[in-house]
Amino acid sequence: MEEKSSSQQEETTQSPEKQPAYVPPATPEKRRQSVFKYITILFAAAFLLMLMTYMMERRQNEAVVDSLNQSVSGLRESISNMQSDQDIYEKNMQLIEELSKVEQENTQLQEQLDSLTTQKEELSTQLTRTVQASDLFWQINEAYVKEQYTKARGLIDRMEQAGLVESLPKESTTDNGRFSPYDRYQEIYQALY
Repeated sequence: MEEKSSSQQEETTQSPEKQPAYVPPATPEKRRQSVFKYITILFAAAFLLMLMTYMMERRQNEAVVDSLNQSVSGLRESISNMQSDQDIYEKNMQLIEELSKVEQENTQLQEQLDSLTTQKEELSTQLTRTVQASDLFWQINEAYVKEQYTKARGLIDRMEQAGLVESLPKESTTDNGRFSPYDRYQEIYQALY
């Protein structure tokens, strides 16, 4: 044992660096101060961590808010475009309705024009026939008055074959109480046949 104790002494004398320094026992007040310093450091570290977390979350929130603002502005533009599209659609529908009405009016006017054109052609044909019938009538009347009965009969036959008898005016245009050309023709016809 003596060997062990002497070796221990040698070790202690040989390496003063390896021996722990003397630490005086801590007083309760020093312990409290140490604990207070330690708690203060922990609170400061926790506060710094919370501050850093707050700043990072604030940046993230600002990025999210910016993103949402951009989305909202895009949505507003989209809604505006949709509203203008809706307005254009409604205007187009109004124009289509107006076009439909105009086309109906155009169809009616075209039908009226066709009817008037047909009436004009009929009246033109009737006028031509009336002029021809009147011309033959006056020749018949003149031949009858001059007692050229053969010539009058030939003209009457020509008028009958052409179907111009019904084209003679049936009313007198003069107020002298005379026969109408149609009535005078019938009188001549009955006299000669």
